[in-house]
Amino acid sequence: MSNKSRNKPLDKATFTMAVLTVLLVSIPLIIFNETIGPNIIALYDYVAFNFGLVYQWVTIGCVGIMGWLAFSKYGSVKLGDGDPEFSTLSWVAMLFSAGVGGALLYWAGIEWAAYYTAPPFGAEPKSIEALKWATSYGLFHWGLAAWCIYALPTIALSYSFYVKKIPYLRFSAAILGEKSSTSIWAKFIDLSFMIGLIGGAGTSLSLTAPMISAGISQLTGLERGSNLDLFVICICITIFGVSVYMGLEKGIKKLADTNLYLSIIFLIFVLVAGPTTFILMMGTESIGFMLSNMIEMITWTDAADNTGFVQNWTIFYWAWWLAFAPYVGIFVTRISKGRTIRQIILSMCAYGSLGSWAFYIILGNYALNLELTGALPVAEMINADVFNAISVIISHLPLGELALIVFTLVTIIFVATTYDSASYALASAATKELQAGENPAKWHRIFWAVALGILPIILMYIGGLKVVQSAVLLAGLPIAVASVFMTRTLIKWLREDYP
Repeated sequence: MSNKSRNKPLDKATFTMAVLTVLLVSIPLIIFNETIGPNIIALYDYVAFNFGLVYQWVTIGCVGIMGWLAFSKYGSVKLGDGDPEFSTLSWVAMLFSAGVGGALLYWAGIEWAAYYTAPPFGAEPKSIEALKWATSYGLFHWGLAAWCIYALPTIALSYSFYVKKIPYLRFSAAILGEKSSTSIWAKFIDLSFMIGLIGGAGTSLSLTAPMISAGISQLTGLERGSNLDLFVICICITIFGVSVYMGLEKGIKKLADTNLYLSIIFLIFVLVAGPTTFILMMGTESIGFMLSNMIEMITWTDAADNTGFVQNWTIFYWAWWLAFAPYVGIFVTRISKGRTIRQIILSMCAYGSLGSWAFYIILGNYALNLELTGALPVAEMINADVFNAISVIISHLPLGELALIVFTLVTIIFVATTYDSASYALASAATKELQAGENPAKWHRIFWAVALGILPIILMYIGGLKVVQSAVLLAGLPIAVASVFMTRTLIKWLREDYP
């Protein structure tokens, strides 16, 4: 495998604009957080309630387009010459780790509680009906629709990079083709993606770092606070900094493989040590319930009751996936040479969904069983301190301390694998030209690895997580619009090349 990374010319305009914009956004947030913060949150609420349909229509469109492409004559189109660079197992491990990150471990065990106590579709809280929605909605949000959103830019970028031979591994290339090197619109598109990714990655680490800190505190007795959070972030920065420096083969691939094996071992342990029969029965039932109600769930707008459920959860997730989609597309494109359109779409949707479902079914139903049997007041604990609740839930397992150690380690590696692939994607987007098999310069990858780690540190000290999270989700709106034009360009190319 070619792993060239030296002397790759920097796209100074894109790089400078991204850095300056991040500074221009971050500094006012730090100085005027009390004034600006509430306005940004209010703006997201306005967009979610008034433009939520845009996110929903684009999501539905992604599902339809990806389904059509996978089973059409275009599905057999091979993206790049020669055999795949990576084994299927390593390829799946990398695309899964890049797509979900540590947020999966945060939400998998606790998301059901929100739906159980405040269920959708007018269900009575803590009823049997609420229970069915509670165990199914997480599977819906982290399943087929999410991975179709990820698959669209992956296919479009892969086609532009490997088939059209456009030497730019950046989001705009899948929309504007060769014009992405000179068009002002290309700079705007790439800048929007980079800002969304930087902010999104920052909020993701800001979410998982306290969870890791809570686990360390539970194990060691150390006081949980900002100092421990800072230590955790520094550890994560070190891990993914070294990983991205080592490159795809020696760094990111090996870390993703390790993450996959540890995750499987951990999930099997929870399944066997926990209420095995209950987990399997509820898991089977929740998959069936979700699949039978998927059309209603994906098209539900809550127009009559206007409870805010759709905006607070479904629109939130669609905006989140859209904000991350360009980065996932860039990274998965880089590792997918030699595979067909059908292989990429079906693998992302199948392995991505099944992997996410495994965490939700096993961790979620284990925690749910604790609530239903009265072993732990899980819902109450989550409302009181969500990070501590997660640690207590895991440590309640047999060999609880060992389980918590493994869980904390898996979370750290998940964070690292997400961030090193994000650093790679950002460096690729700000590199002037790349050929198949080439990588951005090492210093460039390291720069973004450090930048991605600094932002959550700032957020934790200013208390701006909700603010930046809202801003990130707003970034999903222009990407949603860009996805429409990207689809048009992709279909145009396919029809021209394969009439």
